[in-house]
Amino acid sequence: MHHIHSLRKNNSWVGTFYSLFLHNTCNSHLFSGLKLHKSISASAHHLLSSVAMSFSRATSFSRGPNASSGMGVAEHCKSTYLELQRKKVHRYVIFKIDEMKKEVVVEKTGSPSESYEDFTASLPENDCRYAVYDFDYVTAENCQKSKIFFIAWSPSVSRIRPKMLYATSKDRFRRELQGIHYEIQATDPTEMELDVLRERAN
Repeated sequence: MHHIHSLRKNNSWVGTFYSLFLHNTCNSHLFSGLKLHKSISASAHHLLSSVAMSFSRATSFSRGPNASSGMGVAEHCKSTYLELQRKKVHRYVIFKIDEMKKEVVVEKTGSPSESYEDFTASLPENDCRYAVYDFDYVTAENCQKSKIFFIAWSPSVSRIRPKMLYATSKDRFRRELQGIHYEIQATDPTEMELDVLRERAN
């Protein structure tokens, strides 16, 4: 937790958020009442995500090795992912957190004929999502290959509550999807452009 204390010293808003978080900020009214200024930069957003993930790991550890952290995962999520991975039925799958059900569910799937632009256009501009994308590419040796990307979409303009829910549930959900090759955490469309996937895959 040492780096979180450093964040508190250098970023007053992170320090304020961190103090609130330690005083049971899981209460929904506290999350909804806390607002960020629209001018917060992408780097500041990454600091918030770092605080969230560190707190999640720390609290999970303190509850013991058998304790779970974050939302549950609907069985349909895993079966739909396997359809993409093994049967190539889908080009992409977008997942969302259903707070009523307290679990991650499938929101949308894309057919193999859909483009990467179709995929990115399906992500909300101001809300968080998880997604997997089956990326086909040709290597320098002219070999056709495919890599599966896990994308944690958390736009900087989204509210704090969904940012925290998605950040603290990501690791648990990610473990349910076996065979992911690469992970991208994006707060802005430029961080998940097609060239970014192509560079990672090569």
